[in-house]
Amino acid sequence: MTVQPIRLFGDPVLRTPAEPVVDFDVELRKLVADLTETMRDRSGAGLAAPQLGVGLRVFTFDVDDVLGHLVNPVLEFPDEEEQDGPEGCLSIPGLYFDTKRRMNVVAKGFNAYGDPMQIVGTGLMARCVQHETDHLDGVLFLDRLDQAGRKAAMKEIRKADWYDPAAPPTVKVSPHAPASPFGLGR
Repeated sequence: MTVQPIRLFGDPVLRTPAEPVVDFDVELRKLVADLTETMRDRSGAGLAAPQLGVGLRVFTFDVDDVLGHLVNPVLEFPDEEEQDGPEGCLSIPGLYFDTKRRMNVVAKGFNAYGDPMQIVGTGLMARCVQHETDHLDGVLFLDRLDQAGRKAAMKEIRKADWYDPAAPPTVKVSPHAPASPFGLGR
């Protein structure tokens, strides 16, 4: 297990939909361990593989003393109830914006060994599961804000000491991801 650098806003991997996991092997379990250690080191509630530069559909979570992970998640919403509250992201450090999410979610997927599993979440757990699944779809929580909210968020991001629009993007190739025809990996 190793704490890994987290990709920051502007890195193209955060806008690229992740590929489904097909190999439930030791490399996947190492990725889950690295995600977990990195998330906990940064005191995050969740962390998705693309945030480490790995384009696979897997995320970890640590919400209300429940620590876990989910591979290839599929979300279902049992009702229309919504919540609105502050949301942040380890890829947009130190900034929080009110974001609407569904209050309840059922997430189905697999553990790192390929066993089926399900997460039934409400409140913060539901928010976390939706946020991390968005990462796997190449969606940032900023995309969930209304136009005025996005404009305000971008203004704050441009002022952040970590933001560097001129920084070259970096790509980490996963041993699980099929090679891209462009030679960048996923």
